[in-house]
Amino acid sequence: MMNIEMIRAAAARLQGHVRRTPLLSSPFLDEIAGRRVWVKPECLQHTGSFKFRGGWSALSALDPDTRAKGVIAFSSGNHAQGVALAAKLHGVPSVIIMPADAPRLKIENTRALGAEVVLYDRANEDRNAIGARLAAERGLTLIKPYDDAQVIAGQGTTGLEIAQQAAELGITSADVIVCCGGGGLTSGIALALEADAPGLRARPAEPAGFDDVARSLAQGSIARNPALSGSICDAIVTPQPGDLTFPIMKRLCGPGLVATDDEALQAVAQAFNRLKVVAEPGGAIALAAALFRRDQIEGDDVIVTISGGNVDADMFARALATLN
Repeated sequence: MMNIEMIRAAAARLQGHVRRTPLLSSPFLDEIAGRRVWVKPECLQHTGSFKFRGGWSALSALDPDTRAKGVIAFSSGNHAQGVALAAKLHGVPSVIIMPADAPRLKIENTRALGAEVVLYDRANEDRNAIGARLAAERGLTLIKPYDDAQVIAGQGTTGLEIAQQAAELGITSADVIVCCGGGGLTSGIALALEADAPGLRARPAEPAGFDDVARSLAQGSIARNPALSGSICDAIVTPQPGDLTFPIMKRLCGPGLVATDDEALQAVAQAFNRLKVVAEPGGAIALAAALFRRDQIEGDDVIVTISGGNVDADMFARALATLN
């Protein structure tokens, strides 16, 4: 059962190992959004995304003998790198199952961090089945990308920081828009805000056509995406919300927000132009929602996560071209 004490325990284990990312702002972004925009740039976290928090939390919570046998994970790239680095720092082996169409940078970085990478076809193969088979064959512990209590706890430490930083800025009421795939970051932040900043409300943001969380929240039960690929926001394309994450989001989150791939590209460009921050499209979807769905947001302030910055050069150039 997920609770705030698990998040606080994870924060204690992460102390000295993760970066406390700031809240950034720009009057130019405020003008577009029609309110003050505060950006939590987890793209500045180790491995370029918030996923290192969950990876370290999960590995550090394992029994030492179990951890020594190694871990396995499946990911389009950010969870892969987070787990790979956490495993490397713990001195244990890691196997990462990645979709063959993941950005080359993410695949190369995961290998460079010492992980064994196993590629699969996300449209025709089941990563859960592949992971279960390899875990059984090699005695590895599976660390799921979002539907894992200790991973959620690690991601929730982002919410503890947001709550403290908002208090320092005098922000007592605001939507906190979170880039959302399976819901690990969103549900972890929601739990942290419930405890430490009840005036702040987590809201998931997703790319158009892959808005399973928004649709699930609207209908009150888990809905699947009709397709598993086809968005440049690859980092947050998942089949459906998690069994652990969805009940938390259903209880605590406001309605989901949806932005297009083109809007995500524009948000990537604005993050670089105005904040000097490099975001990937999936990591910028919350900022896109804040900038281009202003009529669906209330209040004078909005807080958004930039969840990752692992973007290929060609995609980044495509984003910057929207400024012309």
